Amino acid sequence: MDANQPTRRGGLLSAAADAIVDLGALLILWIEGVGDITIFAGRTVSWLLTRLPSRALIVDSFYQVGVRSLPVVALTGTFIGMVLAVQAYFQFSRFGMETRLGVMINLSMFRELGPVLAATMLAGRVGSSIAAELGTMRVTEQIDALSSMGANPIRHLVAPRFLACLLMIPSLTIMAMFMGVVGGAFYCIYVFQVDPYFYFHNSQDGTSPWDLFYGVFKSVFFGAAIAIISCYRGFNCAPGAEGVGRASTSAFVTSFVVILALDLLLSVFLDNVYFFLWPDEIN
Repeated sequence: MDANQPTRRGGLLSAAADAIVDLGALLILWIEGVGDITIFAGRTVSWLLTRLPSRALIVDSFYQVGVRSLPVVALTGTFIGMVLAVQAYFQFSRFGMETRLGVMINLSMFRELGPVLAATMLAGRVGSSIAAELGTMRVTEQIDALSSMGANPIRHLVAPRFLACLLMIPSLTIMAMFMGVVGGAFYCIYVFQVDPYFYFHNSQDGTSPWDLFYGVFKSVFFGAAIAIISCYRGFNCAPGAEGVGRASTSAFVTSFVVILALDLLLSVFLDNVYFFLWPDEIN
């Protein structure tokens, strides 16, 4: 019998125990983080319900989140619609279903690609900017100075940005949907020479207001998630320039993962609501 076998076994057991301890520590940190961000979100919503920020702060946040994001969202939506047309045309043309391309493009833009990709783009542009801005204010002690003067930083810094994301991101999502539909239709009609009458006729028959509501409803939650996560990361930024960079990166990565998770949960929820309201559509 090998004399070193008990030692090796003890080393393996010790390594397994250390791994379990590390996993438990990560789980505890994750639970604490979820609790902290939930409290942070509750404080933000309570300020919005009890006392709105000043009009100047709201207008500035709406401009930064909404107006300055219009070009990138419009371009993103247009190219998404064109890419869908290119990818689907050759598959549909095999079965002589070119005029049905509009249904596929519109449903994809309304239900999934429009809301998710618009939110992802805005998480990178808006969310990272919010986290970096608030993180810089934390590092330079501007947030502490605001608190020392008796002004609540949640009300003045977080609430306007949260309200702007909550209202403007759904509006920008509608813009992305519209531009995707236009881009896909343009490419199908003018490049692939699809008959425009049958293209739009089938598109109208294959989509409904529910499909538009489906995507806009999701985008409200995406906007709220981007705002809360980005503001939370900025408020809890580590000291130094490196801390600001980490806060900005973490805001985008966390927002992206949460957007995908919310997309799954909300899709299941909305599908069940649809079949509850219109049970005849199941068959």
